[in-house]
Amino acid sequence: MASSRPGPNLSRIATSLGVSIATVSNALSGKGRVSDQLVERIREHAAELGYVPSQAGRALRTGRSGVLGLVLPDIANPLFPKIAQAIEFAASAAGYGVLIADSRGDAAAQAEAINRLVERGVDGMVVIPRRATRITFAACPVAVIDTPSTPGNTVSADHWQGGREIALHLADLGHQRILIIGNNQESSVQNDRAGGIRAGLRPGMQAETLWIDKLERDGGNGCPLGLAERARQGFTAFAALSDLQALRALTELQQAGINVPAHVSVTGFDDLIWSPVVTPSLTTVRMDMDRIAGIAVSALADTISKSRAREGVLVTAEIERVAMQLIVRQSSGPREPGTKNLRDGEHVR
Repeated sequence: MASSRPGPNLSRIATSLGVSIATVSNALSGKGRVSDQLVERIREHAAELGYVPSQAGRALRTGRSGVLGLVLPDIANPLFPKIAQAIEFAASAAGYGVLIADSRGDAAAQAEAINRLVERGVDGMVVIPRRATRITFAACPVAVIDTPSTPGNTVSADHWQGGREIALHLADLGHQRILIIGNNQESSVQNDRAGGIRAGLRPGMQAETLWIDKLERDGGNGCPLGLAERARQGFTAFAALSDLQALRALTELQQAGINVPAHVSVTGFDDLIWSPVVTPSLTTVRMDMDRIAGIAVSALADTISKSRAREGVLVTAEIERVAMQLIVRQSSGPREPGTKNLRDGEHVR
């Protein structure tokens, strides 16, 4: 089989224009002293010939790979592929490729993932730490996406504010007893969300917290959460700290013959891809991942451009908090009949 014809190299462009290879290289890289007219002429001719710059050659010239690392805490969690997509889009817009590593929820694996990406020559990396860990050093610039209560971050969704949005929504619907459902007591994100819910309670409202990890230590993975009994005790709203826990609550309540939202309301966090299509569709709080990713990548790229030495630099200018958005759907309704409910899918600020 005949091989495909290779694309034009710098030598071919230089020969066809009657200039030196160095002049072509400087014009295409934006370096050296080349007149604006000649730069435009060279670039136009290169485009006409279909010239594609070599990433390897660029790395040799600049000392940079044009690649960012991304360390996720658990790629099996349906939230994190969504985050990875936003990071990849923002990185591509900034001229970078992305290598992804999964820490699998383990601190040692997280450190190994960071070191592995550094060995592969990434210019910098975005890290979403496993719960209750801090990133203190890596051998390249690092942007951290975590909750605002954890020091050393670059940008974060405002999980506390998101929790307040849930509490205020349930208060508007007349609910007075709320059961907060989380799956891990060590999670800074979930603790901030729970704290925001408690902070948003109005006078006369009460909230208790059920931690699934604590329950499962005694009852085993997937054990019943006892939500039907909680409903009989007077809890009329179940505020899960992620959509995964909200789906578990919905399933258990419906299997017990408790109607959502006629009898009780259920809310979640994260607005996962299936949240609008479960029955009933899930009221939840959405992160603006496109904006979060854009801020993280922009701060990282700026640090990389200013740092010639490959030293560990945490991008820790004053953390930027990105507001979360409450999305009201069918799973939340009024505690008492006759209370006006919001339209399905209505956005609440």
